[in-house]
Amino acid sequence: MSSEDDDDGGYVHRPGAVGSDGETSDGVVHPDSVEREFDYRGWTLVGVIVFAFLVAPIVVYLRPPALPYWVALLAFPMLPALFLGVMAVWATTRP
Repeated sequence: MSSEDDDDGGYVHRPGAVGSDGETSDGVVHPDSVEREFDYRGWTLVGVIVFAFLVAPIVVYLRPPALPYWVALLAFPMLPALFLGVMAVWATTRP
């Protein structure tokens, strides 16, 4: 005898069951019911990705900064990586 066959009016928790408003029984909105668009946040993130993966390494390779070795190869390339991380969080969150 399974709990789905019993219709005794008791509470049965079904995780992931989506209601008519697009929310699950846990109050979480299902991803298919959310409107998502590729707006200015997405294009800003694409620009930062191009900068972090193409522009910054080319600048480091062609014109290494006039700094000590550990700064030139460790600290300076970390700046685009930190900027990329901050922008990724910003681009994927909605106010």
